[in-house]
Amino acid sequence: MSINVATGEQIERLKIFDVKDVQQLAPGLELRNDNGRANSATLRGVTFDPDQGTGPAVDLYFNEVPIDAQTAFTAIYDIDQIEVLRGPQGALRGRTAPSGAITLRTRRPNLNTIEGYIQGTATEDAGYNVQGGVSLPLVTDKVAIRAAVLVDGNRLNQVRNITRGDRSRSRTESARLSVALQPTEGFDINVMYQYLNADNRLYTQVFGPGNAAIGNPPIGLDDRFSLSEGRRRYLNNTHLVTLDAKYDLGPVTLAFVGGHQETKLTQYSENDPGNAIANYAPTQLTRTPYNVDTAELRLMSNNEGFFNWTASVFHTHQTGDVTVENPLDYIVGFPGVPAPVAIVPVTGFINVPVKSKTWAFAGSVRLKPTDELTFEAAGRYTMSNGQQFATITIPGAGTFPIVDYKSKERPFTGMASLTYEVSRDLTVYASYGRAFRGSTAGVGIPQNVSEDLAISKPEHSDNFEVGFKSAFLDRRLSLDVSAFYQKFDNFISRFTGIATDQGTNIDVTGDGEPDGVYVGPPDGDVDTTADYNYNGKATVKGIEATLAGRPTDNWDFSVSMSYIKGRYKNALLPCTTIDPATGQPVVIPNPAFGGVNNVSFCSRNSRLADIPDFSLTANTEVRFGSGPMQPFVRALFTYRPSVYSDRQQFRYPSRELINLFVGLRGEESRWEVSAFVRNLLNQNRITNISINNSTFEASNDPSVIYDSGYRTVNVTNPREFGLSGTFKF
Repeated sequence: MSINVATGEQIERLKIFDVKDVQQLAPGLELRNDNGRANSATLRGVTFDPDQGTGPAVDLYFNEVPIDAQTAFTAIYDIDQIEVLRGPQGALRGRTAPSGAITLRTRRPNLNTIEGYIQGTATEDAGYNVQGGVSLPLVTDKVAIRAAVLVDGNRLNQVRNITRGDRSRSRTESARLSVALQPTEGFDINVMYQYLNADNRLYTQVFGPGNAAIGNPPIGLDDRFSLSEGRRRYLNNTHLVTLDAKYDLGPVTLAFVGGHQETKLTQYSENDPGNAIANYAPTQLTRTPYNVDTAELRLMSNNEGFFNWTASVFHTHQTGDVTVENPLDYIVGFPGVPAPVAIVPVTGFINVPVKSKTWAFAGSVRLKPTDELTFEAAGRYTMSNGQQFATITIPGAGTFPIVDYKSKERPFTGMASLTYEVSRDLTVYASYGRAFRGSTAGVGIPQNVSEDLAISKPEHSDNFEVGFKSAFLDRRLSLDVSAFYQKFDNFISRFTGIATDQGTNIDVTGDGEPDGVYVGPPDGDVDTTADYNYNGKATVKGIEATLAGRPTDNWDFSVSMSYIKGRYKNALLPCTTIDPATGQPVVIPNPAFGGVNNVSFCSRNSRLADIPDFSLTANTEVRFGSGPMQPFVRALFTYRPSVYSDRQQFRYPSRELINLFVGLRGEESRWEVSAFVRNLLNQNRITNISINNSTFEASNDPSVIYDSGYRTVNVTNPREFGLSGTFKF
């Protein structure tokens, strides 16, 4: 398969303190966090938003145990290796995923020697990262422990809130304890416990001409300002345990991988980032418990010859009641008046019990008829049951259902590959993979919308791939190339900020004012914006290549590129339509959906994700001399061309990001000191933008719009200088 690997040494040398920065080593991979909370991954043209509630398009594994993106991306330290696996996953382990997987493996205790490291880094913009780890053998060759710690702080998106006199900032604290046991030869047990506490206070950046009528001044991208009066704060408190054990029984090996995760996410999100209404800070509070148990038992043959096999059973169980306190305030306004005359506080309480269980049974065979030819095939039968139920409670009005959905999925997935070793320096392969993602319900959607918006269909995909791996010039250089084609039926994606007509807002309590309870068909007024999961046919095709090597003893380099074309195929998808006369969202009925709809639908042949088809990454290191102190220069370059987003109706500019490192290294790399600069060219590029201005409308008169004059954006961080030192023992 196609794979990129980052070793722990590379991660330390390139000062990668966030898993999202691994994208700088893998073309076609984009890892993002636009709001301080929801981490998303895009690979091979397919994106995943964790708020979808589906299985991820790009799965994540921590010590072979499936893990959520919010925890995996938050802290990276004492890492042995990170792998980016491309193409359908899940035939031989864990969960199924259509586009790939990212695996993180922590360093394990050394059973024989005391060893460790400590690394400290500081930047000019109040960034700091201190981490370290140490292994202690308690009984030589039998028992050892490893302890590791991390303290990290930074200013996130470098945005200053001029209303609150505050800045975006983050602090992460984590500690890890690992135990390695080898009671007898061939029997290995590794247990890890990790504690994580992260506090992100991220203010949303805005820019635009502003609105002089309400006192909002013009703001440019370089200003990096926020005007929100409320707070955005995201707290992650996680306990994670992983266990893997292997017992070599001679003809077979019995292996177990399991994990337990308890995560509490507390999220405060202010819904008026542009300060369209002064002295008003509607804040949504979401509490998400994430309790997951995972176990997988494998039996593997130990044959060296013609025939090998594996058999496994996988189980995972997730529970946790998500609660949301959502402001549904009734805003009273009149034409010509720049601010509301009254705001009646109304809070909707959403409760979402989450329950899901999955059993999967897998097996594989591996045939090697000759020393050069290998055939492998694997199949997985999954039995997944889940329930997603959500209600909204409005004080004084009652409790109303949003969605009640029970899923029962029974997919069969798998893979097959044929590999031929032409020579010691050239291997060619062809493979096929089938992936699946289950249906899901949009538990946080507005009340009184149609079922197609509430519940998505299951997704299937088939992937075909060919490639080769080669080495030349006495194996000093290597070239890997792969090409693939993937077809999706009912591709699941998330569409955010969709203008929605919920029907008629009625008065339930009898006080003469609507209570936020909607009934009947759409009435022609946009009541809110919302995020929906939706299906459409799609295809992805592309080519990936990596050229790497060590031309001389003092020069290493790697250049990787990908050209991926992921597109919808005549798919009717939710969209936000803007009335050119007013510049405001409207809902336009689509005859294909039977007349009046809750949202507008657009026919799309557009990109599956807002990323360009082509991307390139490169890194290099040049060392000088061979004495006890060796100077070096190291560089990391990523290139991303401009791309037009149909969803946001905006052309994202190209990005050419360069990170440069200069330093000294001691004998056998025992110590290293370096100075570095991130974003050497100081590029100020928009990476995400809202489709229109941050606004509110009067509840009593939807034609009355309170416009902040700003769009919300995410922008590349400015140039940043830093110093770092590492000592190993």
